[in-house]
Amino acid sequence: MLQSVTDRAAAQSDSSRRQLGDHPFVGKRVYIPPMAYGSGRAFAAGFRALGVDARITAPSDDRTRELGARHTSGDECYPAKITVGDFLKVLEMPETDPAKTAFFMPTADGPCRFGQYATHLRRILDANGFREVMVLSPTSKNSYGDLGSLARPFVRTSWRMLVCADILHKVLLRFRPYEREQGAADAVHEQCLDDLCTAAENAPVEPGAQLKALQGALVRSRERFRGLRISRDLSALRIGVVGEIFCRLNTYSNEDLVRRIEAFGAEVWLSDITEWVWYTSAEGHRKRRLAGRSYSLAALGAWVRDHVQHRDEQALTKIFREEFAGCEEPGVRTVLECARPYLPQDGALGEMVLSVGKAVYLAQQGLDGIIDISPFTCMNGIVSEAIYPRVSHDLGGIPIRNFYFDGTQSDLDRDLGVYVELARSYRRRRGL
Repeated sequence: MLQSVTDRAAAQSDSSRRQLGDHPFVGKRVYIPPMAYGSGRAFAAGFRALGVDARITAPSDDRTRELGARHTSGDECYPAKITVGDFLKVLEMPETDPAKTAFFMPTADGPCRFGQYATHLRRILDANGFREVMVLSPTSKNSYGDLGSLARPFVRTSWRMLVCADILHKVLLRFRPYEREQGAADAVHEQCLDDLCTAAENAPVEPGAQLKALQGALVRSRERFRGLRISRDLSALRIGVVGEIFCRLNTYSNEDLVRRIEAFGAEVWLSDITEWVWYTSAEGHRKRRLAGRSYSLAALGAWVRDHVQHRDEQALTKIFREEFAGCEEPGVRTVLECARPYLPQDGALGEMVLSVGKAVYLAQQGLDGIIDISPFTCMNGIVSEAIYPRVSHDLGGIPIRNFYFDGTQSDLDRDLGVYVELARSYRRRRGL
């Protein structure tokens, strides 16, 4: 039975390669650093659906930190240290063939040091004798041309997988604080990820058939979560979490802060990955307007892509409409408008705009507090922290706290406990 499943998977992979033609990853294994565990798994499954042997890097640990520190100077932010360490761990594995290995390291514009990660990784690999290892850093600037024939299906498949993973993570956070049996929600989430990844890999690449398969996996996931035994507490605190995208989503980097918040009896509303994708799209439109290219072919292509991605997102999210009632994610334009009085999009760039705007939005939705998770020395976190006192004052004194991470945290539970008491006090002052 297992052999037949393996044979079918291999046939599907071979079929995908024939359909999609040549691409740079034939014969290579692609490793993906997971910002969030579920998103990393889903993203890798999306690659496998296109015939690419892809997997996430092994869970981060002390060796990750050791290798990352050895090959960074300290000027880099903490996510750079973690991703470098995890990639170098891959090269320590005896079965790794550098000539057949590729590391996925996306890039971005703007003030964040993240835009230099791929270049920095390439330099480290070359300096340590790993010139054969490919660094995959696709960008929309060249329509993802580095991916060869995979470019077009990659964009849509990866988007759908990220949306699905965000949905499953959000529903997990909606259920986990209220589970009657500890660990039950995490177990269901794992089953749902397995189902999602299998559905993606076995479905045809054709967009309509693929969407139907992913919707089916999400419907089954919804029923699994609805089958959990829970006890909802309407008096539970609701805490919003914003901040730098890697550190807020990667549980190793943030010392599993979300679960620690839940341990204090709170439900967490965590900013997801797709928020950043929509922001980069909005930035592209803004830059084209400034350059007088609003009616160019590039602008038309971007608008079409936005329309298609929005339609896919709606088709997948609507499955959990009941579970997400009262905590629907805002569109990026809403977030940017919320940030405008403090950090307008045309005067500031990057995650600082999203963090401040989302903090305002979450406060307006009646949450009891906002936490910003950022790496130590992160410019986006530092700028946001300078703005938060004014935001708090304007929104009735909602407590907003920055937590910075660099792998040397101490007394995190004590600091979090103090913050939670401030959130409870704020909730009482509102008469809730």
